[in-house]
Amino acid sequence: MPFNLTNVDVAIIKELLKDGRKSFREISRSTGISAPTVKSRFDRLVNIGFLKSISPVFDFSKIDPSSINHEIRKNIQTELNLIEPNISDKLVTEDLEILLKCDFCEGPISGKTHVLKFANIERFFCCTGCRTSYKEKYSGRIESLKRKFKDQD
Repeated sequence: MPFNLTNVDVAIIKELLKDGRKSFREISRSTGISAPTVKSRFDRLVNIGFLKSISPVFDFSKIDPSSINHEIRKNIQTELNLIEPNISDKLVTEDLEILLKCDFCEGPISGKTHVLKFANIERFFCCTGCRTSYKEKYSGRIESLKRKFKDQD
């Protein structure tokens, strides 16, 4: 007899598709399904073999091309044309550089990165001025997120 997904299962899967890093509690909040139900349905989807893994999705457009290993760079176009499934295994190395944009002015970040951490979030800035301006502009939202995060613990 086949297993039929319910609307609860579908809601959980859709939330995982949006962001596979979401906790059961976060999925619960966004779907209105209790956290224990989310966990048990998730476990069931894994146990029946429908949900095989929650995998990272890379945005390779953020890579600094000069940081890619020379041998890999030489063959990368061929590999991408062949749509090699494990291209990320070869591209993701210790010396790979990810290009960052300032979360305030959206300019490139070069040199020292200025980081603002709150709740379980990190924001990256090109200078202390942008970090300060961001904190001022979004102070209410930042405080709200801090309180929500504190309540979760």
